Amino acid sequence: MNNSQEQRTILVTGGTSGIGASTALHFAEAGASVLALGLDAQGRHAPRHPRIRCIELDVCDSGQLQQTIAALPRLDALINAAGISRHAQEYGPEAFLQVLHTNLTAVMRASMAAAPQLLQRSGCIVNVASMYSYFGSKDRPAYSASKGGILQLTRSLAQTWAHEGVRVNAVAPGWIATPLSEGLMADPAASATILSRTPLQRWGQAAEVAAVIGFLCSPAASFVNGAVIPVDGGYLTV
Repeated sequence: MNNSQEQRTILVTGGTSGIGASTALHFAEAGASVLALGLDAQGRHAPRHPRIRCIELDVCDSGQLQQTIAALPRLDALINAAGISRHAQEYGPEAFLQVLHTNLTAVMRASMAAAPQLLQRSGCIVNVASMYSYFGSKDRPAYSASKGGILQLTRSLAQTWAHEGVRVNAVAPGWIATPLSEGLMADPAASATILSRTPLQRWGQAAEVAAVIGFLCSPAASFVNGAVIPVDGGYLTV
């Protein structure tokens, strides 16, 4: 991808809030045309930019997801950023399956649907994993399982299309200030516990994750494939 991103088309699932929205804005500001898919597409967290088109779409609707991707005239990069957590509810079978479907299965479906266009342009895929890709959580069993799966899916897909120039990588965010983490940030005791283990001693910003995603889609990362880059202020080092 060119550094200017001009004439490039980027698709971001989960692009209407949080890290996905910041990623959509990052690419749009660099000159790309961005399609942001997600819930509450016209809500207050959705990105606003002339080069961003937001579409209401639940990634669990596999038919609509595949049709939307197939209809694109070109695609240079797919960013799989859609994700949910249902906390302790994930011990129930319905919530467990919903989280796995959203966080993991939909990533595979989006990647397979995007492959034909990406192969034409030697494009790339970046998946959003998590620090929970590395360790479990008694509060989020499905979320942790799905994000662990993202690491292995990323490494597997990195081998699938590499011979045709398509790279697949992932980022693993730590504690990032997003709508999903507002509750924890507002809890002084919980936030203090998080910051005490984070060497940089602050919450990360969604734009900082988006910048790493941008790097992975750039010529500077042309020999980076199958990598998972933590963006966590050093949380995993403690």
